[in-house]
Amino acid sequence: MTQAPIRVGIIGVHPDRGWASTAHVPALQELPQFRLSVLSHSRIEAAQTAAQKFGFDHAVSSTEELVNHPDVDLVVVTVRVPEHLQLVTAALEAGKSVFSEWPLGMNLRDAEAMSELAGAKGVSTMIGLQTRANPAIRHIRKLIGEGYVGEVLSASVIGSGITWGEELEDAFRYTLNPSNGASMLHVPFGHTMDALGFALGSEFLSVSGTLATRRPTIRMVESREVVPLTVADQVAFNGRLGSGALVTSHFRGGLSRATNFHMEINGSKGDLLLTSPVGYVGVGGFILSGAQAGENLHPIPVPGDFGPDENVLIGNVKKLYELFASDKLSGAREAPTFDSAVKLHRLINAVEQSGGRWRDV
Repeated sequence: MTQAPIRVGIIGVHPDRGWASTAHVPALQELPQFRLSVLSHSRIEAAQTAAQKFGFDHAVSSTEELVNHPDVDLVVVTVRVPEHLQLVTAALEAGKSVFSEWPLGMNLRDAEAMSELAGAKGVSTMIGLQTRANPAIRHIRKLIGEGYVGEVLSASVIGSGITWGEELEDAFRYTLNPSNGASMLHVPFGHTMDALGFALGSEFLSVSGTLATRRPTIRMVESREVVPLTVADQVAFNGRLGSGALVTSHFRGGLSRATNFHMEINGSKGDLLLTSPVGYVGVGGFILSGAQAGENLHPIPVPGDFGPDENVLIGNVKKLYELFASDKLSGAREAPTFDSAVKLHRLINAVEQSGGRWRDV
């Protein structure tokens, strides 16, 4: 059983920069299940240049043209979070399937509205929680499912935000506005907790968190302007999973000179350790190790892992698209959807509201 290629329309593709051109387009170019059909940019000249460069069939200058184009089956939204509600809503109203990058909305309310609209329209959705598709995370999930660690007792995570340290690129200045929903709590921490819950096969039932801003200011890279750091650069987190396991985590802004990413899963029969020299679970560079009774900690090969010369960011996005195409063909639900996004938004909202006290998710 085969299907015609899914015709993709991507909102906001620049020919030389941006997440769409650096990750989504290269990923889709390698997948015969998809066709690069339509792209949009507010300047038609830029849209036409990008279409010619990347091999799209059509270039348009407005979201309305793209979402209503007859040659678009799947609308991809990769622009800044504050624009998601308007753009995703327009695509859903046009009856199109939608792939939105994470976070889905600036807040839980907006995410719930988009998820409810998608359900009412009966269209397929996908959220950019691409680390779920990463080979290392999926292999951990398989090992746990096969009983490698026995009963999962607890998990501990140390992470670094990479951004929100001493410096910040001007392009990410908007992340300093807490209401935009694009802070370290929402992005690096959110991706990591989603990946951990997926790997463990269990959802968070209750959480508590403490947020702190330890650096009073941050320096903009290009302008050298020093501005107030108005979002948390420290996240301390505790969570209880439906399985009963306890999760603890500490995320720090910037990068550490010591440990940057450490995820340890402790079980009744064994332990797993995932580390990376970079800051959090969405970036890659993983080393997976494990040990069972009577063993010393040793490396565990990851089937299908990215080679040293492969771009992990592109690879994660590519594997997520593969899940979406497989779901469309089989009717399964392997790819994360807007429902998945709402659950993660609820977790983050509970952390924001907890003030160090336990709250249900």
